[in-house]
Amino acid sequence: MKNSRTRRSCALFSAVFALLFIFIMAITASAQAPADYSKIEIKTTKITNNFYVLQGAGGAIGVLAGPDGVLVVDTEYAPLTEKIVAAIKQISTSPIRMVINTHVHPDHTGGNENFGKLGAVIIARPELRERLMHPSPGANGVIAPAAPDIALPVITYMGQLTFHMDGEEVDAIPVPRAHTDGDTILHFHVADAIMTGDFYRAIGYPNIDRVNGGSLNGLIAGLDAVIAMAGPNTKIVPGHGAVTVDKAAVVEHRAIVVAVRDRVAKLIKDGKTSDEVVAAHVTADYDAKILPAAPNGDRMADRFVAQVYAELKAGK
Repeated sequence: MKNSRTRRSCALFSAVFALLFIFIMAITASAQAPADYSKIEIKTTKITNNFYVLQGAGGAIGVLAGPDGVLVVDTEYAPLTEKIVAAIKQISTSPIRMVINTHVHPDHTGGNENFGKLGAVIIARPELRERLMHPSPGANGVIAPAAPDIALPVITYMGQLTFHMDGEEVDAIPVPRAHTDGDTILHFHVADAIMTGDFYRAIGYPNIDRVNGGSLNGLIAGLDAVIAMAGPNTKIVPGHGAVTVDKAAVVEHRAIVVAVRDRVAKLIKDGKTSDEVVAAHVTADYDAKILPAAPNGDRMADRFVAQVYAELKAGK
């Protein structure tokens, strides 16, 4: 009798375990499923007479169009190139002459190869070129293949680079070690617009990509630079989120970053571990001001706090 109950218990346990395993595998498969780019539409927003912002599945794309040709900022994911180019052709029939990358992540550089094949000259920081040639491991430890030569920047710059075309003056301003170590601000003077790439995003807490050379101090310096050059009517284009925000939004974002830094620093001084600092949820009173960065509502607060802890701890 006892053996019979034991066998039934084991069978029940096995059945429950099997169902649980199937459930977990289904969730994992769903999470790892590639995006269906066929369903992505490219949204075009006219900012000024000849400056536009395109949004799809990745980072914001800037388009300066006119008789001198088209200047594109970032290229999103490779499978979207055809749709992106079609959207650009709706703006201007001039050739796409140049592409500038704001940083190395594939949602901003993934289409480089395709744009290179179209004849565009790719321009970026030397650190970005180096990381495309020698990618860092991803969060899962896997190293992506190196970018082909045609996807690499052919012009790199250490200091400010200025473009004069289509009646516009565009400054490419390096931001050392912010979101990554290859970040760039794009300042469109006539349009009174600034593109930040991902060291400022209008959704989620910041992502200090330390693996790719990012730093907290550099990120704050980048925010300071945007605030300094922005006027009351400047249209600031974040890497993700709203098409544009104003200077006040960046000022508030910077204040939150600094406040979180100071709170984490105090807990480190008190001897807290990284897990203890994350568990303290030092961002709690700011969460309502931060829009979710993921469809599941995650604001990436824990990731940001852990990154701040790692940097401050390393600096001790």
